[in-house]
Amino acid sequence: MGQLCQTEGLTDIQEEILKTVRQFVDEKIIPVAQELEHADEYPTEIVEGLKELGIFGIMIPEEYGGLGESLLTYALCVEEIARGWMSVSGVINTHFIVAYMLMKHGTEEQKQKYLPRMATGEVRGAFSMSEPGLGSDVSAVATKAVKNADGSYAITGQKMWLTNGGSSTLVAVLTKTDEGADSVYKNMTTFLVEKTPGFGEVAQGITVPGKIDKMGYKGIDTTEMVFEGHQIAAEQILGGESGKGFFQMMDGVEVGRVNVAARACGLAWRGFELGIAYAQQRHTFGKPIAEHQAVLFRLAEMATKVETAHNMMVRAARLKDTGRRMDVEAGMAKMLASEYANEVVEDSFRIHGGYGYSKEYEIERIMREVKFMLIGEGTSDIQKMIIGRSLLKDYKLKG
Repeated sequence: MGQLCQTEGLTDIQEEILKTVRQFVDEKIIPVAQELEHADEYPTEIVEGLKELGIFGIMIPEEYGGLGESLLTYALCVEEIARGWMSVSGVINTHFIVAYMLMKHGTEEQKQKYLPRMATGEVRGAFSMSEPGLGSDVSAVATKAVKNADGSYAITGQKMWLTNGGSSTLVAVLTKTDEGADSVYKNMTTFLVEKTPGFGEVAQGITVPGKIDKMGYKGIDTTEMVFEGHQIAAEQILGGESGKGFFQMMDGVEVGRVNVAARACGLAWRGFELGIAYAQQRHTFGKPIAEHQAVLFRLAEMATKVETAHNMMVRAARLKDTGRRMDVEAGMAKMLASEYANEVVEDSFRIHGGYGYSKEYEIERIMREVKFMLIGEGTSDIQKMIIGRSLLKDYKLKG
């Protein structure tokens, strides 16, 4: 399997989980990924297989029916799955973010209600923060939850870029609520919205128009979600208290950025594997192109980037597992992994030459998929702002 993307200090259980996931990827995902991706077909059999492996509940505590594993274990599993087909890792990601937010911020009643069924994949989660008029500017959220006389709420607005927007049954939705706080960030609330899977009217006052056609990241459903006076009980506020939505969402985004870093690592890893294999098969001027110095140097640089990104991702995951805030480390890992993944995959594409442009070759699909890493869970520019502002605080001049 090669020496790249090895992780020191794993337990026997972690090693066994990763071995099982890697075998599943090699046998069940890679052989069908091309066909399903080109057809933009939902990977139903793959998802059912991941349910059986317990991946949907990998971090959910054992008391709620999960495996009770760490963020590191989860991130390494995501890296393996993205190596096979990045879209499949997206099926798990938003589900995991919602489960994580419930674990960290939910009431005991909410945990008992949802986590056991999320662990089995019976309840499937989606995460909704973005809107048509905003990207990473969360303060500009316009979807509003207005309190009714009986204490319930009516939600109206339009959400955008929901991964699993059609297939999910539970959506964590960030709304604006007028709590009279002096900060816009304290006037936001996260609601746990239940819906039926599918498109059209999926609940009272909720419409999911259909799948958004995308350049890559195919196979899974990315959607809008329109709220028109959706009535929801106060009991569906995450944590039972309004005004805390922004901070809950940002906690979820931190682990989401580790997830995207892991997905980028998986894509870079697969790009390198394809590039070094092709470089040994393709001959020019009487020898394999891998023996030409230009290609050999390129392979060396690719491998170094794969290894660097992997180690940054592992460090961020381990920090989060200690309970520390790690927005800077998550941002660094996400930015570096996504940028390096794009560079590695493009180098592999160049090694493939004209064949890389053919849909028969896997690198063509990965070339389209890897672009999403640059924008998912916050662009590289947003990560630089987070990192830079933190550095100015840490290194502020005295006197």
